[in-house]
Amino acid sequence: MATLEFHGATSQVTGSCHLLRTARGNILLECGLFQGGDVNERQNRDPFPFAIEDIDVVVLSHAHIDHSGRLPLLVQRGYRGEVFTHRATAELCDIMLQDSAYIHEKDAEWINRRISRGNGPPVEPLYTRDDARAVQSLFELLDYQQRMEILPGVEICLYDAGHILGSAIVELTVAENGTSRRLVFSGDLGHKGAPILRDPHTLRSADLVLMESTYGDRLHRPWSSTWDELGKILTNARAARGNILIPAFAVGRTQELLYLLSKNYDAWGIGNWQIFLDSPMAIHATNIYQQNEDIFDKQAGILQQETGTLFNLDNLHLTDTTEQSMAINQISSGAIIIAGSGMCTGGRIRHHLRNNIERRQSHVVIVGFQAFGTTGRALVDGATRIRLMGREYDVRAQIHTIGGLSAHADQQGLIDWYSGFIDRPPVALVHGEPRAMDALSERLTSELHAEVIRGRKGHKIEL
Repeated sequence: MATLEFHGATSQVTGSCHLLRTARGNILLECGLFQGGDVNERQNRDPFPFAIEDIDVVVLSHAHIDHSGRLPLLVQRGYRGEVFTHRATAELCDIMLQDSAYIHEKDAEWINRRISRGNGPPVEPLYTRDDARAVQSLFELLDYQQRMEILPGVEICLYDAGHILGSAIVELTVAENGTSRRLVFSGDLGHKGAPILRDPHTLRSADLVLMESTYGDRLHRPWSSTWDELGKILTNARAARGNILIPAFAVGRTQELLYLLSKNYDAWGIGNWQIFLDSPMAIHATNIYQQNEDIFDKQAGILQQETGTLFNLDNLHLTDTTEQSMAINQISSGAIIIAGSGMCTGGRIRHHLRNNIERRQSHVVIVGFQAFGTTGRALVDGATRIRLMGREYDVRAQIHTIGGLSAHADQQGLIDWYSGFIDRPPVALVHGEPRAMDALSERLTSELHAEVIRGRKGHKIEL
């Protein structure tokens, strides 16, 4: 009997890692990085809770680091098998894993400089860029709705999850002992009606559903309200003669923002601003988006064909180098600065926060999920002081949280997606904080009479 084990993203959003053991072989679903404060991130250095040699294949739903970020570590520790994923995910992983490795190398360098002044052994980076490059050679590329046997008696089929480019709902069909069982893993489900990408695919049948619950306790605002709110923030900020900082994930959120600024160029007075995309990774990811128009939604596909670009902004500056990024800090008014990291835990956004967070005319626009323990979460929760690069800063800038821009399905979106299964299979919830899981579980149970399982670390269930 096939069994599913939970090894990450249990009672938290990050660190996705689930293991499907079958008589035909073992499949690792995701190998993500734990994120959100020192306590969570220390888990990344722990030994894997399974033997590397037990893993026959890896399946990756999408490129976000909380799903893919420990793949280089898996390779460093001996994994040499295949990693099955959508072709666009492999392209994005090429830049995202390299960037993650670079950050780990720099972090270790900084720690070792401090250690050299005192006592203590040097530390090694979690993994290196060589480890990240080694992952690329293991990718086996799939298209949506392409069925493939990945182990004897085990078939995979990916469906569009609508979360970021290449994101997939994973269907695994396991034939053993004369019976067939189907596991459907939602990956991260997209927000219906989001720009650029198609809505999540609806499936009809499964024996077990493994489902994310990131926004299981809340509803997003209607898209029209979200556009109105964003437009008003831009108008008010311009009148106050301040800058707008947007911490944004390099993949997905950044491209949506550029698309929206382009589509609403006149209505939102975008011509009055200078827009800075201050993220080498986001710049590279934007180029990858432009090269995959075959998986855009209808509206974005037509725009790309008619104009040759999704992002028609003549006032957009791509700041690739450190020197270009530093020059932005000389601008006190009229700049929209889109930079990573999306949760303000590192990257160039921290430099821009340091230069703008104590200015009352500045605005910080939060457009994505902020994990517990991150600087972004502190801002969302109303912190009056934050710590940046070893120093405390007063929060005087205006903080705006636009939840409607989320790339994740909200509670109703998750309910609607699960409702597509005509046989109401058992559902195991992962990728959510406890409150979100509780709220989603209550609705699934009371309204749809679903059998709900809360994924717990080390817990095993039969498929």
